[in-house]
Amino acid sequence: MKNFGEMLVDPNMQWIFIGCILLGLSSGVMGSFAYLRKQSLVGDTLAHAALPGICIAFMLTGVKSIGVLLVGASIAGIIATFGIEVITRHSRLKQDAALGIVLSSFFGLGIVLLTFIQHGDYGNQAGLDKFLFGQAAAMVGSDVVTMSVICISLMTVCMLLFKQFKLISFDPGFARGLGYPVTFLEQLLMLLIVVAVVAGVQAVGVVLVAALLITPAVSARYWTNRLSTMVVLSGVFGGLSGALGTWVSSSVSNLPTGPVTVLAATTFFCISVLFGPQRGLIAMRLLRLSARRQFMQDKDVHRTERVKGETAL
Repeated sequence: MKNFGEMLVDPNMQWIFIGCILLGLSSGVMGSFAYLRKQSLVGDTLAHAALPGICIAFMLTGVKSIGVLLVGASIAGIIATFGIEVITRHSRLKQDAALGIVLSSFFGLGIVLLTFIQHGDYGNQAGLDKFLFGQAAAMVGSDVVTMSVICISLMTVCMLLFKQFKLISFDPGFARGLGYPVTFLEQLLMLLIVVAVVAGVQAVGVVLVAALLITPAVSARYWTNRLSTMVVLSGVFGGLSGALGTWVSSSVSNLPTGPVTVLAATTFFCISVLFGPQRGLIAMRLLRLSARRQFMQDKDVHRTERVKGETAL
């Protein structure tokens, strides 16, 4: 396997490395709010909804420019977001059912359009299906610049509105009582999640980007009870997953970067499940053993005191 220094010598690998780190960082931060608001499936739905947007953008322009395709994916994600809102508000269906309807409908449409493109007269359709599982190896400097702008923008908005996002995540009723525009903040947060998902489609693909959005957040939850610390840890786990996935995929031939990045995030999740200081399996096991030991000690003390009392009588 290549060592870390050898990987960074290649200019192309430098772009991929930086891009995947930025992607993991922004996805981890935004995923924290989606996880706390019990909207883990939202990322998966928006990612699948991006596929028809990518296909339609290609059909209208005839080029595979990343910027153009991501604009199409963003528009499709926004439409899916409003679709979920309309279904939930104007019917008796709950949000999970609305998510399932939107996900399956948009993804089915995307597959139909993708098949039509591949069998049509388009000259540049080869490789468009890579958006299903990501194409991190195709990232260049302009893509990394775009991801940098997206990452910085997401971080800035989250820092400026952290208090508001925290309130609507835990108690939207209380936030509404304080006079905050809860509906606007919820839509803004959903829009930011759409941006994070669309940014990750190129590297991880529409099938796996939801894992990179939620897994770091779930991992971070095992280590802390504070939201601010959780958001930071989630971003760190996401960034480390991107770095580790890039290194491993560059060291083994024909190994895709996106799926390996998701597996790296899953590795951090497994470590968190085992070694989390409060919720980890080992910590809970030690706590049970300590409680059992204390119970036995208290039981022995009580028995001793009872025997002394009977002897005194």
